[in-house]
Amino acid sequence: MYRSMMLGEVDESLIGQEICLAGWVKTVRDHGGIVFIDIRDKSGVVQLKTYDDSLLTSLSRESVISIKGRVVSRDEETVNLSLKSGKVEVEISELKILSKSKNMLPFDIEDSMKTNEEVRLKHRYLDLRNDKMQEMLALRADVAYETRTLLRGLGFTEVNTPILTVPSPEGARDYLVPSRVHKGKFYALPQAPQQFKQLLMCGGVDKYFQIAPCFRDEDPRADRLTGDFYQIDMEMSFATQEEVHSVVEKLVEELFSKHSKFPFNKGPFKKIPYKEAMVKYGTDKPDLRNSIEMVGLEDVFKDTTFGAFKDKTIEGFSVNAKDQPRSFFDKLQDLMLSEGAGGLAWVRVQEDGSLKGPIVKFITEKECEDLKTKTGAKIGDDIFVIADASAKKCYRLAGLLRIEAGEKLGLIDKSRIEFCWIVDFPMFELSDEGKVEFCHNPFNMPNGGLEALNSCDPLEINAYQYDLVANGYEVASGAVRNTDKDVMLKLFEIVGYGEEEIQSRFGALYTAFQYGAPPHAGVAPGFERLLMLMLGITNIRDVVPFPMNSRAQDLLMGGPIEAGEKQLRELHIKLRQ
Repeated sequence: MYRSMMLGEVDESLIGQEICLAGWVKTVRDHGGIVFIDIRDKSGVVQLKTYDDSLLTSLSRESVISIKGRVVSRDEETVNLSLKSGKVEVEISELKILSKSKNMLPFDIEDSMKTNEEVRLKHRYLDLRNDKMQEMLALRADVAYETRTLLRGLGFTEVNTPILTVPSPEGARDYLVPSRVHKGKFYALPQAPQQFKQLLMCGGVDKYFQIAPCFRDEDPRADRLTGDFYQIDMEMSFATQEEVHSVVEKLVEELFSKHSKFPFNKGPFKKIPYKEAMVKYGTDKPDLRNSIEMVGLEDVFKDTTFGAFKDKTIEGFSVNAKDQPRSFFDKLQDLMLSEGAGGLAWVRVQEDGSLKGPIVKFITEKECEDLKTKTGAKIGDDIFVIADASAKKCYRLAGLLRIEAGEKLGLIDKSRIEFCWIVDFPMFELSDEGKVEFCHNPFNMPNGGLEALNSCDPLEINAYQYDLVANGYEVASGAVRNTDKDVMLKLFEIVGYGEEEIQSRFGALYTAFQYGAPPHAGVAPGFERLLMLMLGITNIRDVVPFPMNSRAQDLLMGGPIEAGEKQLRELHIKLRQ
C-alpha cells in the first residue's frame, strides 16, 4: 500500500493512529537533529518529522515518496492554521523514495505562474503541480459535470459528433487530414459541429448538446486558442431566440453562482442591437463595465467644411480628463496613429462654456454647441472625436480609444462581470475587395426570409444571430437557423454560389431540408472563455491543461513535427519546396 488516505484528509482526529501517506516533497528543513519534510498532493500538505538527517542530502524537492508513521500533535509554536493538517504532524517510521527528482528544477513550483510561459509549457507536468493549476483542473471538471447535469435536467440529449468530417465555412482556416485510402482527398477537423447539430434536429433529437472539441487554424491571442478548444454546443427544435437565451442564462447563473469570485448580473440579460453596439461602444463585444458611451456625430457635422470630418463616419465621447498630464493625450494620439487613424481630435469645455482645441478654428460656433450637446459634455470635460471614410474602421478605432481612455482614467469596474446579448447582426458584409460575403454563419435565418432576400439591399438585411458578451469577450455565439431550401439557395446565390456548388459542399443539409426540417435555434458558449471569466484571468492558456504557445507550437511534445518520406508516400503527399 502506497497510502491509506489523501493528504487533505489528515487532521487532529487521527492523533495516535498509524497511517500511510504518499506525495511530492515540497520542502526539507533541518532543525538541528530533527528533519521536517513537507509533502504535497492535490488535496493538501502534511508535515513529516524524522531524526534521520541523511535525508537532508538524499531527498530532493519534487521527489515522490511514501511513508508510514504515527500522527502526533505539533508543538504549540509550530501550529499552522492555514493548513487543514496544521495542528498535527506525522512521525516517520518508514520512508521509500518512489521516484527521485533532479536537484535543479526548471522553475519554482510555488511561483510557476510568474515564470516565463515558454518554460512553463515545456515543463507543463511541473506547472500543473502548482495550486492554481490544480484549482483550474478541478474547476474544469466541476463546470463540465454541472453543465451536463443542468442540460440533462432540461431535456437535452448529449450526442458526440464526428471529428473527421469535411470543411465548413466557419470563418477560420481548416485543419486538413489527408486520406490514405482515397488518394488526393482530405478530411477536415470540425471548426464546430454546426451541420451535424442541425442534422440532429432533422433527425428528431429535439434538444442536443455536447462539450464539443473544435479545431481552428487561426492566429492565437491572449483570449483565443489556436488548434483545439471546447464549446458547450447546443441546439433546440421548435425554439425561439428568447428560449435559447433563457437556457444560456440559467446555465450562466448556475455556474457563476457556484464558481465565480466576482459578482455578476443575473438574467434576463440586456439585449443590444449590433448597430447600436457599434455606435455606442465601437465593437460587437463591448465591456459594459466601462462607463464611457460614444455617440455618432455625423448629424453634427453634416454640413461641415472641415475636410477631416466631411463625408466621414464620425464617433465621439466626453470624459473628465482635466487632471491628466499632456502625456495622457499624447499617448491616446499615438495609439490612434499606430492603428491607422488620420489623427485624434480633442477639445476641452472651458469655464465660459466655449471649446478650446486645435480643431475649433475649423468648425462653426453651431457645430461647437451641437458637439457639446450631443456628447453631453460639461465644463471641464474633454471631447474626443474620431473620423474615417470607412465606417468599419471608424468604429474599430473609436472602440479602441474608448477602452484605452477607460483604462487610463479608471472608469472600468474590474470587480464584477457584466453580461449582455448583442442581437440583430448583419447577414452580409463587404469584403476588402468589395464583394458581398456572409458576415457570420451562412446557416442563419435572415430577418424577413425569402421576401427580404429578393427585395432588399443585402447589406441592410439582419440575421437572427446573437452573441453573449461579457467584459469585452465574446462568450457565446448562436442563431435561429434557416430551414428553408429556397432561402438557402438565395442566401448562397447572393455571395456567388450556385445550386450545384451548394449541393457539393452542403449536400447533407440541403437534402435534409427537403424531408421535413423542424425550425430550430442554437448557441455555443466557449468552455474556456467561461473559465477565464470565473477565475478573472486574461490569458486563456492558463485554463487549458496542455495548450500550444502563442506561435502554435506544442513545446511539451515537440509539435508540429516533420513527417517521414514513407508516411508521406502512404498519404499520397509530396512537399513543395
